[in-house]
Amino acid sequence: MNIYIKNMLCTRCKMVVKSQLEKFDIQYKAIDLVVVEASDDIPPEKLKLLDENLRQYGLELIEGRKNILAERIKTTIIELVYNSNGQLKINLSDYLSEKLKYDYTYLSNTFSEIQGTTIEKFFINSKIERVKELLVYGELNLKEISYITHYSSIGHLSNQFKKVTGLPPSQYKNLYIRSRHTPGQIAVNDTMLRA
Repeated sequence: MNIYIKNMLCTRCKMVVKSQLEKFDIQYKAIDLVVVEASDDIPPEKLKLLDENLRQYGLELIEGRKNILAERIKTTIIELVYNSNGQLKINLSDYLSEKLKYDYTYLSNTFSEIQGTTIEKFFINSKIERVKELLVYGELNLKEISYITHYSSIGHLSNQFKKVTGLPPSQYKNLYIRSRHTPGQIAVNDTMLRA
């Protein structure tokens, strides 16, 4: 039996899921992003309790083929943004079709229906979130960040960053640095920078 979990996007999330499975004595063969391969069928009441506990951590069980596929698309995009450095060898639509074994039109329509946004917008927003993280770490310059986050140039990254956040990358970084030295928080285009 497979259990599908929404928002299980990182190693920490997998650890939370693992601890909850153990808490409810649910035997499993494997835990991967989005899916847990359980060893046996799980009674509905136990699944309900598992879901209630997972929600405390921002996770939840998901049902329905389209919901599961939309979550797999999100996970695949986030893995791409966070775990692969350098330029993509193929375009995003081909990448997703190859990884998920579905026609891109079907993936795109399903994602838009379930998530209320396009795959492209989700991909761009995920990349911008990654750029923000890399900017505030301060270990890489903008050229290195543009390469890691799959941008063809610094100009492309800067234009897209400003379109999404309302600020150029350098100004965003300066605001973040200032906010660390000033108590409180700074709102940047609906994004809160905490001191």
